[in-house]
Parts: sequence; structure tokens; C-alpha cells
Amino acid sequence: MSNPMEQLQIKLLTIKKAAAILGVTPLTLRNWDNSGKFQASRHPINNYRVYKLADVERLLMEIEASKGKRINKKQARKLVVQHLAD
Repeated sequence: MSNPMEQLQIKLLTIKKAAAILGVTPLTLRNWDNSGKFQASRHPINNYRVYKLADVERLLMEIEASKGKRINKKQARKLVVQHLAD
């Protein structure tokens, strides 16, 4: 069984990884955070912006839906995993 810190790291994404998954730049994510459009959480130790995996998946589904594509959570997870493997 993994320790709690490993589980926490699995569910949180850095701004760079979240930006790559969503197809935007880290600066765009910072702007969205500052404007309240897509809020980041803060790492408890270093205060860096981090994004919850579930939030990124939900936004990815919204982005794809706005393009006329309907994807479910399983498909969104697959896209996320592909980006994380890179």
C-alpha cells in the first residue's frame, strides 16, 4: 500500500502538466486562476499552484464539448494518462 504523500501527488498536477493536458500555456492557467475562471489549489509546502486531476478532467471534457466532441470521463482520463506518460 502506498503512503499518503504518494496518493496526494498522484491526484495533483503541476501547472506545466495541467497546461499540456488542456492544450494551453501555463500563463493561461495563471490568468484563469487570477480571474477565477479555473482556480488552482496551492501546494501546502511551497505554495506553488497545483491542479486536482478531477478538475482538469472536468475542464477537458468541457473544452472538448465546446468543440462539438462528446467525451465521457473514461475518455478524458485516457487523454490525461497519455499526457502524463510523455
